[in-house]
Amino acid sequence: MIRLHSYWRSGTSYRTRIALNLKGIAYEQVTHDLRKGEHKDSAFLDLQPQGLVPALEVDGDTLIQSPAILEWLEETHPEPPLLPAHPLARAQVRAMAAIVGYDIHPVNNLRILKSLRADLAADEAQVSAWIARWIAEGFAALERLIARHGGAFAYGDNPTLADVYLVPQAYAAERFDLDLNAYPRLNGVVAHARQHPAFAAAAPEAQPDADPS
Repeated sequence: MIRLHSYWRSGTSYRTRIALNLKGIAYEQVTHDLRKGEHKDSAFLDLQPQGLVPALEVDGDTLIQSPAILEWLEETHPEPPLLPAHPLARAQVRAMAAIVGYDIHPVNNLRILKSLRADLAADEAQVSAWIARWIAEGFAALERLIARHGGAFAYGDNPTLADVYLVPQAYAAERFDLDLNAYPRLNGVVAHARQHPAFAAAAPEAQPDADPS
C-alpha cells in the first residue's frame, strides 16, 4: 500500500491526491495538521527531513517534493498519461504547470506568509496584497495560454499536469477572496475539472482531516 502524508489544505498535497486519483492508484492517507506543527514531529522528520507535505511512502522508500512525486507517478504509471505524446505539447504543459509550481505557489506558501508577518511585520492587508500580486500575474499568463491551447481542460480535452497544478491553486485563490471571473477561460476549465471524479475526491473538503463545514 502506498502511504501519502498530507494536510487537507496543502496545495502540494492536493495536487498529489489528484494525480494519484487520475492514475487510479489506491493509497492510505496519514494527515499532519500544519497549524499545530505536527509536520515537525521527529518521526515525520525521519521520513521527510524538511518536515513538509506531501511525502509518499512506497516500496520501503519515501519520495518528497510534489514535482518529483508527480514525475515518478508518470514514469511508473503511464496510463492514463498526464503529459501529451508530442514533445512540444509536453513542454507546453510543463510550462503551464511551472507557472503555478515555481512562480505562484512557492512565494505564497505558509512558511513565506509567516515570515512576512513575523520578520517583516507585514499586516494582513499587506499579506493579502502580496498573495494577490503573484496569483494575478500567474493567472493572467495562464489565461492567455489556456486560450491558446485549452479545450475542456487547460491543455486540450483531457486532464494533464497543467490541471493537476491549476485546480489547487484556484482553490487557494478563492480562499483569499480573489475573483476567478477575471480569468474566464481559466475559470471555465477549473469548473470543468472539478466535476471529474478524480478531482472531486481530492478536494480539500473531502479529506479525512478537513475542518467541519
